[in-house]
Amino acid sequence: MQLTVLGCSGSAPGPDLPTSGYLVEVAGVRIAVELGGGVFGALQRRCDPFALDAVLLSHLHLDHCADFSALTTYLRAHPSPPPSRGRLPVHAPAHAPTRLAAAHAASEEELATLRLEDTFDFVPLAAGRFQVGPVTVEVAAMRHICEAYAFRISHGDTSLVFTGDTVPCPDLVELARGADLLLADAAWREQAGRANYLHMSGRETSVVATEAGVGRLVLTHVLPWSDRAGVLADATEAFDGPVTLAEPGDVYEIHATTQADTA
Repeated sequence: MQLTVLGCSGSAPGPDLPTSGYLVEVAGVRIAVELGGGVFGALQRRCDPFALDAVLLSHLHLDHCADFSALTTYLRAHPSPPPSRGRLPVHAPAHAPTRLAAAHAASEEELATLRLEDTFDFVPLAAGRFQVGPVTVEVAAMRHICEAYAFRISHGDTSLVFTGDTVPCPDLVELARGADLLLADAAWREQAGRANYLHMSGRETSVVATEAGVGRLVLTHVLPWSDRAGVLADATEAFDGPVTLAEPGDVYEIHATTQADTA
């Protein structure tokens, strides 16, 4: 299993840091996980967008789905689409068809009739599991300020868990149990007295990783105004395994031995 970081900034882009976007490749399957602002160009450097087998959107804040509009334009306007290409499955919250179509409507009147279902097969997310070819995707609802989910992507004995945006919760620990790599929302450093209902701190991700017994922790979604080095340092407090900060262009080779190498 291979994980490519297309973008990793939280809430807004940073200098040379697009927002959330990842490409998972395993057993001949290509899955785009999140399509935040600025990641579509990086995706094209890794694969033909027509070669995607599925798109997973954990929730519909713009830093996780803004470049879905670029994918839409590419697939719908390309002069030479593959003749056998069917609709691309998009697993996302139930309101995704309307929310994502709004980026392409110039008026309320146009939005009333615009549909993207000629290009995409929208599948509403819910707790449970589904298949993308031989790849299993398990879904768990997370705790964020909107409908949001985490994903466990597995093939054979190899597994990757992406938290999406969430605060720590038992469902996340269970979903991540024994995963080879945990790609975790680590937006900021711990701040005393701060009421948190949005994201995890670096330290909180390390606690989740330890409780779940994961093989490796990769921190992502650090806000562009956060102390990245401090977030990384905090994440080593409670987790003894390898911890790294996601960077655009990073490629992780994930193995079932609870080890993951960065290429």
